[in-house]
Amino acid sequence: MNFQVTGLALHKMTLNSPQSFLDSEELEEVEDQQLLEPEAWRTYVEHRNILREFLTTDLSPQLLKRHHARMQLLKKCSYHIEILPKHLALGDQNPLVLPNTMFQLIDPWKFQRMKKVGTAQTKIQLLLLGDLLEQLDHGRAALDGLLEAPDPQPFLTGWGLVEQQLAELSAVMDNFLAMMVPGHLHVKHRLVSDIGATKIPHIRLMLSTKMPVMFDRKESVAHQDWVSLRWFVTVQPAAPEQFELHFKLLEPRTQQECTQCGIIPVAACTFDVHNLLPNRTYKFTIKRAESYTLVYEPWRDSLTLQTTQRPPERASPREVLPPPGLE
Repeated sequence: MNFQVTGLALHKMTLNSPQSFLDSEELEEVEDQQLLEPEAWRTYVEHRNILREFLTTDLSPQLLKRHHARMQLLKKCSYHIEILPKHLALGDQNPLVLPNTMFQLIDPWKFQRMKKVGTAQTKIQLLLLGDLLEQLDHGRAALDGLLEAPDPQPFLTGWGLVEQQLAELSAVMDNFLAMMVPGHLHVKHRLVSDIGATKIPHIRLMLSTKMPVMFDRKESVAHQDWVSLRWFVTVQPAAPEQFELHFKLLEPRTQQECTQCGIIPVAACTFDVHNLLPNRTYKFTIKRAESYTLVYEPWRDSLTLQTTQRPPERASPREVLPPPGLE
């Protein structure tokens, strides 16, 4: 390929010249254009526009930031096995078996084994999501550096590899979005034992996600010897939930103070803990109560509060004595 230099004499521009008002990016484009033939320059501009559009739409920093936030949320969720009945055959007069009834039909030992499968599947899925998100971050950084490269010639000669990288990153993004939602559990064995019935119900297992339980840090307040705690779930469940509130005195000074801890079952999103020591620091942790369907709960919210100091005791009035000689 022959390179044509047009000789724009940029160093001879004067302040009265129109070219002197070009910004730095436009000057770089003019200089790049000097190194390429017109056809090659048009191809270079077209390829740059394709790459720039990909980085501003399909792989924008704002999009990656939202995916990182979603990933952090998934790491705080709790994961459960959800048992759903499959529809019975057409014409079957037997009613659908409710999930609560299914637990009575499922072999407990097989179900515990499936919970281990669900735990492993959830951990693997979260690890894969983190790996895919890291690939997207590194891929965008590499493409952004290529877009800012000063020499257009490597950009043109390596465009085939760039197109391949764009396709691979698009596939990575598709896989990432597809894995954001927990899916079916891979059931290898029947969970319902032979109960001698003519119709053994067919069931399917799904991994479901529950949003994390988090303290309301504005409404949770410490007083002198008690604290008022509030917590919430971003997506309210259909049925009321049970919670476990853990509390512990940090840095106890005596053996008796070591008893300042405990676990409190709570059936609401608020609770007041009394009989605490003044001017001391306590750690509180909130979680859902242990359930039969829980398979993985990697995170729970904690809050540290310090009770207020006891007000100073009022001094007793001293006895007023008369001056000497006036007894």
